[in-house]
Amino acid sequence: MPLVEVTHRPDLPEAVLLELGARLPHLVSVAVECPEEPYDHELRPGDVEVRFRPWGRFDRCGVDVVIEVRSKYFDSRAGNRQERCDELLTELEKFIDAEIGIYLSLPVAAWAQSE
Repeated sequence: MPLVEVTHRPDLPEAVLLELGARLPHLVSVAVECPEEPYDHELRPGDVEVRFRPWGRFDRCGVDVVIEVRSKYFDSRAGNRQERCDELLTELEKFIDAEIGIYLSLPVAAWAQSE
């Protein structure tokens, strides 16, 4: 279950943010898919959590949008994490006209969720 945090310049158009919110769950699921957590293209509640935050007045940012993806560590994910980042960036650049940064973190973690 990836956690995704999107920090962005405050004047980024709402239409862009809405598009990100609609597309990120699928795109991130494709980016982190692995044998241990296969993606069946049927997202359910809790599969991908996306949070948005405009820059605060003390934030210092070098790009318009930073997308941080945190997903559980598996060797099969870690082996090609840079390729996964690059592919996600390529997909996002197809519909976002802004400077984008992607940060993929694969911590050793566990997840539990109520039904």
